[in-house]
Amino acid sequence: MPRPSHLPVTATLMGAALTLTACGGVGDAARPDGDNGVIGIAMPTQSSERWINDGANMVAEFEDRGFGTDLQYAEDVVEDQVSQIENMITRGVDALVIASIDGEALGDVLDMAADGDIPVIAYDRLIMGSENVDYYATFDNFEVGVLQGRYIVDTLDLENEDGPFNIELFGGSPDDNNAYFFNDGAMSVLEPHIDDGVLEVRSGQTSMEQIATPRWDGAVAQSRMDNLLSANYSDEEVHAVLSPFDGISLGAIESLRAVGYGTDARPLPVVTGQDADLSSVRSIIAGEQTQTVFKDTRALAAQTVDMTEALLNDAEVPVNDTESYDNGAKVVPSYLLEPVSVDLDNYQEILVESGYYEESELE
Repeated sequence: MPRPSHLPVTATLMGAALTLTACGGVGDAARPDGDNGVIGIAMPTQSSERWINDGANMVAEFEDRGFGTDLQYAEDVVEDQVSQIENMITRGVDALVIASIDGEALGDVLDMAADGDIPVIAYDRLIMGSENVDYYATFDNFEVGVLQGRYIVDTLDLENEDGPFNIELFGGSPDDNNAYFFNDGAMSVLEPHIDDGVLEVRSGQTSMEQIATPRWDGAVAQSRMDNLLSANYSDEEVHAVLSPFDGISLGAIESLRAVGYGTDARPLPVVTGQDADLSSVRSIIAGEQTQTVFKDTRALAAQTVDMTEALLNDAEVPVNDTESYDNGAKVVPSYLLEPVSVDLDNYQEILVESGYYEESELE
């Protein structure tokens, strides 16, 4: 079948509904076997468009190569994801591709997979604490943070300005190992400017324990931003918000707009993001969110299929990193793809000309 390099949002959401009907609930029948076997694909949620696209792209890639697929979404309920994976194992899938909700919660079910000689590829979220993770397909997550931090430095011209500029920091979900890579990358760029006083975190909240956003929830980020503004910015302006994810970015922007930011007299601060979600790209075009980091899920899906196919054929599995991703039980061999910084200046080239979005979707 043709590979959808990216599904328009309307078609994607319709496809998501069909996916739920076909294979989204615990206990539903898997899709018919392909000539090369069946792959179980466990995704976290359909509340974020990127996971819908990830699932659709992988199904298309696997089926194009003769595999059947069993795609399941657990809507960020850990227990449901565990049950879905157990059912996939019971049905006898040939391999598992898992984007975990909680990277610490899958040890027992991965033991079950290992007992059935079912290989496991962690997809864009490292599964922690288990030896039964064979490979990891993801992006260079440290570099994602570097791109976000560098964008703030460059936009505020911190190398040449004395400041101080006020910044508030947001982190990702504490149960997602990627969140720490994103934060470490960003802080490797921002911390020197915080230390020399050019950047100031008026709230004093800088540790991941203080800035983490459970489940990457934009509403949680909005509430935290409300509190930061009321406690620290009655007479000061926010000049930058480090956000690791578009949903968090939009939550912070809603909070800022509620207290008067977003006018010519009081412009919004620099706000970073990640995933190039449609709503955030529209926000960038509208002059609200400033930047996002694009991670091409088409490429990640294709890379994951390459790795799975090689693994099942006893061929050499393509990896380019064998040192960075220690899950506490082993260093997981990984393939890292390169992320790209996107803003108003280059979104046309990166997102539209590449076919990821249609121009009409951005209007």
